[in-house]
Amino acid sequence: MAEKRQKKAKFFIYRRIFTYVILGIGAFISLIPFVWMISTSLMSLGEALGVEFFPSELHFENYVEAWRKADFTEYFLNSILITLITLSGQITFSTLAAYAFARIDFPGRDFIFSTLLSTMMIPAMVFTIPNFLTVTWLGRITPLPWINNWPSLTIPFMGSIFSIFMLRQFFAQVPDELFDAAQMDGAGHLRFLWQVVLPLSKAPLMVIIVLSFIGTWNSLAWPMLVTNNPDWRPISVGLMSFVTEAGQEINLTMAGAFMTIIPILVIYFFTQKQFTESIARSGLKG
Repeated sequence: MAEKRQKKAKFFIYRRIFTYVILGIGAFISLIPFVWMISTSLMSLGEALGVEFFPSELHFENYVEAWRKADFTEYFLNSILITLITLSGQITFSTLAAYAFARIDFPGRDFIFSTLLSTMMIPAMVFTIPNFLTVTWLGRITPLPWINNWPSLTIPFMGSIFSIFMLRQFFAQVPDELFDAAQMDGAGHLRFLWQVVLPLSKAPLMVIIVLSFIGTWNSLAWPMLVTNNPDWRPISVGLMSFVTEAGQEINLTMAGAFMTIIPILVIYFFTQKQFTESIARSGLKG
């Protein structure tokens, strides 16, 4: 019996070691592009175009030159405004829509939700032309211009089917007894949503905020389509400044890329624990 337990303990130890080795290899492979980006950002242009992996001399002035040449100050502020507006609208509309699909019984609810859910199978690029035609048409009939302005960069992305689906699945698990108790206290749907459902839904909200922030901050194709001047272009467009007729300044591009992802790294650093725990709790509740 003791020998059997000993073999079982060794098996678990070997399995844990094997798991850590695989995870370590995966982490190492994932870090190689990140280390290469930082290393290249500190090289001279000649070294960046060569085969060296580490610079012979650290050129920290690349970051200053990249920030100045790409005018990152304006682009950075634009990205912050675009991201904040998009996130605010997405959380607001997705929360209200998800609550309606989860807690309110109305005609055609399941059909409408299934139809919306089916659109997730359509590639995102397919919506580019319809969205462009929509914002162009709305820009003609509304006093506020949409092209070359914040509405075209934010409003089309305030209704996220993924966010609605994720919140709807979580809201549907809230016990009906809580709503009955809230009704006895005179609470309606909005008060129940604000005071009961949302405090219990920090897990999916955290996931949506982090993923939406990353998607909005890294957006490039759509801003290039609906803007033709730098007034509202995000920071990802600024990286195009390093592509010239003589070729790409790869060292400045990597310096700009690293500065571009700093906000994402900061967000992940401060929300890593909450983000991981939120996914785990969401899975357990399922």
